[in-house]
Parts: sequence; C-alpha cells; structure tokens
Amino acid sequence: MKLSRRRFLAYTGTTAAGSAALGGSLLLNPAHAAEGSQQPGKVMLDYPETTISKAGELNVGQPVSFTYPDTSSPCTLIKIGRKTQGGVGPDGDIVAYSILCTHMGCPVSYSAQERTFKCPCHFSVFDSELNGQMVTGQATENLPRILLSYKDSDDSIEATGVEGLIYGRQSNLLPVA
Repeated sequence: MKLSRRRFLAYTGTTAAGSAALGGSLLLNPAHAAEGSQQPGKVMLDYPETTISKAGELNVGQPVSFTYPDTSSPCTLIKIGRKTQGGVGPDGDIVAYSILCTHMGCPVSYSAQERTFKCPCHFSVFDSELNGQMVTGQATENLPRILLSYKDSDDSIEATGVEGLIYGRQSNLLPVA
C-alpha cells in the first residue's frame, strides 16, 4: 500500500501525541541522563581549573603556549596590551584561544603586529581582540575561546572553561577511560 504524505503526517502526529500523553516514556527523557549524578539537570561541563601563568610575567604580544582542557588541545595565551573583550588580569588585556583552526584543524599562529591568528593552510584569519571572531578565510566559526580567571592574591591566570567547540571533537572534554 502506498502511503501518501498526508497519511504519513497524520500517522506520525498521532504517534507523537500518544507518546506525549504517556508522559514521553517512549522518547528519550533528558532527566534520566542525570540519574545518579549529584547535580540533576546539569548542562555545563566540569572543566578543570588550570593555572597557566602569572600576569606579571607576561609580555605584550608574546604568546604563551599551553594545553587545555587536556594535553591533546593546544592553546595560546596573549597579553594584548590594552583592555579587550573577555580579557582578564589587572589591565583586562589577557586572552586565550584554542589554536586549532575551526576549518580543518590546522594550527594557527599569532601575529603580534596585526593582533590576529592566521591559519597557514587555508588562510583564515581570527581577531584576538574580538573573542576570536573569524575575519576572513575558509573557516565559518570563531576560534574557541579559553575562559580565564584572574586571582589578584597571587597574580595567577587560570583556565576555567572553553567557549565554542574545539576542532575535531564532539565534546571539549574527552571521556576518561
């Protein structure tokens, strides 16, 4: 028997309505995913807090390499030299990004003169002062920004999270084996 579009929509609509009437027990219920966890309904990932550097030890325009949130994710910390969006530290000018280009994962490099990250593979350019915004090239996403915090008590800069998806991953935090 040939199923018309109208009958298909009527059938699937009735099935969905019936499932909803049963309390959604036939559908994946996100509340079940949190069962057994200490924080039901939690949607944020638990990123490690990792000390990267002391703010006083950073030089303007000189990149500092580190890995975050794990050793398979290369990143760069930059002291811009003037207050910038998302910047931390005493002057609000310290930012950090994943250096994996969002187009094909090539490592980008920082140009202190232009204050941009450049991809040598397909020529994408990202603005370090505008949250890693893609300026030009093949990439369609901004560079993932590493969220930072500053501790005045010991002048430390810590990585606390990631805004955006690191290239090649389904989740920024890799499962622990």
